[in-house]
Amino acid sequence: MHEGTVEARCVDNNNRHVFLAFLKSLYRAHPHKHLHVIIDNLPLHKHPDVMEWVSRRRRLTLHFTPTYASWLNQIEIWFHIFSQDVVKGGVWRSKQELVDQIMLYIKRYNRDRAHPFTWTYTGRVLVA
Repeated sequence: MHEGTVEARCVDNNNRHVFLAFLKSLYRAHPHKHLHVIIDNLPLHKHPDVMEWVSRRRRLTLHFTPTYASWLNQIEIWFHIFSQDVVKGGVWRSKQELVDQIMLYIKRYNRDRAHPFTWTYTGRVLVA
């Protein structure tokens, strides 16, 4: 979040084992930093195995976004940018071609465009 970079991996499915492996890889990749991971309320994010592992890590804090408030999660903003740049109108001949394009996009995004998002909401009540 402080650099605005994206860390990702493409997986065939998402379950508590895959999520926990991802958290462990993040933890190892940043050995001297306290990690703040902002996530939604997907049940696998709160699975007892995940919560037990996280509870034993002093440098890791999970922050859960409120239900129905995905706009608070900055990755959702990034997903919109990604969708416009890659997914919209995309055609792929294979799953591997899609994965390669996603990972190349993330690499280039981190190198050329990554920066922290600036919040612009002023706190005023939104009018319909």
